[in-house]
Amino acid sequence: MYRQTLTKIPSRGLAIASSRRAFTTTVRVMAEGDTGSTRSTGSLGGQGDAFQKREKANEDYTIRQREKEKLLELRKKLREQQDHLTKLSEHIEELTKEQGGERN
Repeated sequence: MYRQTLTKIPSRGLAIASSRRAFTTTVRVMAEGDTGSTRSTGSLGGQGDAFQKREKANEDYTIRQREKEKLLELRKKLREQQDHLTKLSEHIEELTKEQGGERN
């Protein structure tokens, strides 16, 4: 009894919601050459004009430079963390020698 009431309620709710839809949306269609439309050539690896090629090369160069900067920064952070770990391990060794824990 309980299962039947739960399965029937959602189906009614969905039927009511879909029949009361106030408006529908459509896809906006753009003609070639309109502002915002896709280019017919050069946008997906086809033949493009010199400006498109130069623009893509500049974008690729900028991206490579950013990645190079990030990599250098990561290497610097890694080096700093490794230095910190070596200092900590040296400090731990000094403490164990002072306390005579390992009988060194």
